[in-house]
Amino acid sequence: MAEGNGASAPNAAPQINTLTQYTKDFSFENPNAPRSLGPQERQPNISVQVNVNANQLSDTDYEVLLKLEGAAGEGANTLFRFDLEYGGVFKMLNIPQDQLHPVVMIECPRILFPFARQIVAEAVRNGGFPPLYLDPIDFAALYMQRVSEMQGEQPPVA
Repeated sequence: MAEGNGASAPNAAPQINTLTQYTKDFSFENPNAPRSLGPQERQPNISVQVNVNANQLSDTDYEVLLKLEGAAGEGANTLFRFDLEYGGVFKMLNIPQDQLHPVVMIECPRILFPFARQIVAEAVRNGGFPPLYLDPIDFAALYMQRVSEMQGEQPPVA
């Protein structure tokens, strides 16, 4: 049985329950169509940026937002651009307080990613290009990088 703040009851197994998933915001641009839809002379440069944010909704519920931004090509030669914010609401039960933040920022986006990846692939395909299947993301490494960046930005303790 869960107690306030997702505190552990004795011998209770940790749980992550997905309450809902949704597209919060999505944009796909194909700025040079139909000119850009023909055969390409060379493989375009594809860039993708990933960001994860979370908001606590209650003692046990968290909204997690996975933001994927990407483009193929640059400047006047841009083939397409996308911007997806895909979210989910998760209930955290029996997770120790010191492990809650990493679980929310690593495991929840890991659950969301395959669905967001499919949205991007279908949008790119519907834009007239071969589907773009994003490579898996190591959310643990992303989390550790962000933690070390945040610690580096903190002023030294006197």
